Amino acid sequence: MKRYIVGIVTIIAGILNANALLITDKQVSKVLKHLDEELAKRDVYIDARQSRIDSLKILYSQYKINDDAWLSSTMSLAEEYTAFNTDSALYYFNRGYARASELHLDSIALAFKIQNVTYMPLVGFIQEAVQEYESINRENVPESMLELYYDAGRQMYSYIASFYLNYPEEHDKWNKLSMNAQINLISVLDKSSPKYKLNQGEYYFANHEYSKAKIILLDLLNSVSEESNLYARAAHIISDIAQVNNEDNDFLYYLALSAIADIKSATLEVMSLQELGESLFKRNDVDRAHTYLSIALANAVKCHALMRMVQSAEFLPIIESAHRVEVSSWQNLMYAFIAGLVMMLMLLIGVLLFLRKEMKRMALLQQHLRDANKVKELYISQFLSLCSIYMDKLNQFSKMVNRKITTGKVDDLYKITKSGKFVEEQSKEFYDVFDNAFLHIYPDFVSGVNALLRDDEQIMLQNEEKLNTDLRILAFMRLGIEDSSRIAQILNYSVNTIYTYRNKLKNKAKVRESFDSDIMKISSVY
Repeated sequence: MKRYIVGIVTIIAGILNANALLITDKQVSKVLKHLDEELAKRDVYIDARQSRIDSLKILYSQYKINDDAWLSSTMSLAEEYTAFNTDSALYYFNRGYARASELHLDSIALAFKIQNVTYMPLVGFIQEAVQEYESINRENVPESMLELYYDAGRQMYSYIASFYLNYPEEHDKWNKLSMNAQINLISVLDKSSPKYKLNQGEYYFANHEYSKAKIILLDLLNSVSEESNLYARAAHIISDIAQVNNEDNDFLYYLALSAIADIKSATLEVMSLQELGESLFKRNDVDRAHTYLSIALANAVKCHALMRMVQSAEFLPIIESAHRVEVSSWQNLMYAFIAGLVMMLMLLIGVLLFLRKEMKRMALLQQHLRDANKVKELYISQFLSLCSIYMDKLNQFSKMVNRKITTGKVDDLYKITKSGKFVEEQSKEFYDVFDNAFLHIYPDFVSGVNALLRDDEQIMLQNEEKLNTDLRILAFMRLGIEDSSRIAQILNYSVNTIYTYRNKLKNKAKVRESFDSDIMKISSVY
């Protein structure tokens, strides 16, 4: 009677727990922050597991192959490698099976064989795994190994089913076999064991009995270590239940708990982190999505789990998309910084107004360069140099004007400004600075232009001449300044003169119609 009352109380408590208030946004934020902290320590957990493996290897090397302890050590080493390095795990399972078979230790050989077929699908040996598993006669499996036998079948068929997610008929076929193996597993498990609760909860979930599943699994989470595989699996199933019920916060919360458990146990053959990254990407948490998906893919490769690699490959476009968004955000910040810097210079020197516009155009062109960072740094360096030169010239001109006015030589000042000689001198210096800056970024520009012109119309530069008027007009076009009136203003020519130059150049081109667009394809130094 007492046991009956305790059972009723447990069921009622479970129902209340399963129907408790849903997870809040604050709880989700907190668990994701915790996950980030654990991810930062993931190498520590991986190194700790590798150290355990190294210790086992040292012990393993001390045993002779004829020792009974050798087989036990082989099994321990293989199990430590599972979900960490699949190739190594299979190697030691196979080695133990071969030696136990030689010694006619049938029970031990069977244990190695069962463990081996469990993980064979992960490296692509699906048909071989099924044949090996189904070749085992159930009647020859000792009672003490039935749990191992059925659990292997459940896991193996589940791996295969996940491989056929995009093929419903095949998926259902293998999933049904996995569920049948799980039913048999449940029948031989100790009903008070955590493993029984996990499989019972998973079975309820598979049969759409979500409330029952959640009651059992929440109770399990409170009774097992947060670093155990049982905890990770239970939390993952609860997240699946939340997803079915459209409980977004609960879905993210328990999926994060599952991922944390995997990280702490240095389990690399998992899907929780990958699924979480995909979900966060859909919710525009781009930074976390990119981090989680990248680590999940790296884990799949490190684990040598071919099946997980194939599944992870489906998310590569998401990773790339997240990366592009992240880079784009960074570039936008850089563009804003550059624009702000140019605007401050504009406030100091009004004559540099046109440079700000060109900087913006150059910033847009950077999107088409292979190394945007270096190009932007180069642009800034060259134009800051030009700004410095013009600031110095303005300062000199200001001093000269001041001297003329102070000494009463206003007529001389009038003659200087009227003759246009000052403007001509400044234009020449501007051309020199511009030519050097432009050719620094586009060193092959002259040869690139000549490649677009007919052989009898090649541009030949005079001694010590870096660019002539034709090439400067094309240079401004390459920088995105296509308006003839703006080019005329910068080069101190009339608009008609610029039109004449441009038409003359087009007439010299091999392909007149595409000449302007061909000029834009001439590459920079990067």
